[in-house]
Amino acid sequence: MKLLIVRHGDPDYEHDTLTETGFAEAACVAERLRTHEIRAFYVSPLGRAQDTARFTLNAMNREAETLPWLREFHAPILHPDTGDVRVPWDWLPAAWTAEPMYYDKDQWCKTAVMQEYGVDREAQRVYDGLDTLLAKHGYFREGMVYRAVRPNCDTLCLFCHFGVSCVMIGHLIGCSPMVLWHGLCAAPATVTVLTTEERRQGIAAFRMNAFGDSGHFYAAGREPSFSARFCEMFSLADERHD
Repeated sequence: MKLLIVRHGDPDYEHDTLTETGFAEAACVAERLRTHEIRAFYVSPLGRAQDTARFTLNAMNREAETLPWLREFHAPILHPDTGDVRVPWDWLPAAWTAEPMYYDKDQWCKTAVMQEYGVDREAQRVYDGLDTLLAKHGYFREGMVYRAVRPNCDTLCLFCHFGVSCVMIGHLIGCSPMVLWHGLCAAPATVTVLTTEERRQGIAAFRMNAFGDSGHFYAAGREPSFSARFCEMFSLADERHD
């Protein structure tokens, strides 16, 4: 089985849709995916993901199932470094790296601040949703691997968001989302690919083949959007610092 996880295009968060750039990016994704053999499409209920998926679905004359748990990861917490309540990523490096639990695949969501704001419950909601989806397609979670009851080479395509993508990937490969949130960057409308490996009959694990791939932009003569990144140097005042 192969999973294609597509982040929404450049967002207009105020109106939960895409910017003009985002719509152009969604068209690039559609051009990339239109020749793929995709068994099923799934999409977040949020407008920016729906608008991104629409280009691919229209190009392929397909429909997608909307899954509530694919919405952006929603558990705002109090950031100890800034004092404001917002998403549980985008911490300053000196703050989150000081806590060893954030590197642990099981303990990352069990610190006091994470539990106070329900991050552990939100993570479990995503884990359960993903495992239910994979079971529907023949792969049943057993510990840190999957029992391949109906092994297949089907491709599933999920249109969603950066935050929830990292939670899903962490669950699949056994890694803390805090490490993925802060150490990786998937620009808008990029594609992440994970594939099962069944090296012993009936036992499957997921391997990530690509994260935030943007090759379709370069093929179209475009550059990926800056969104999701922070300033390369502190002196670059026109790039995001916090």
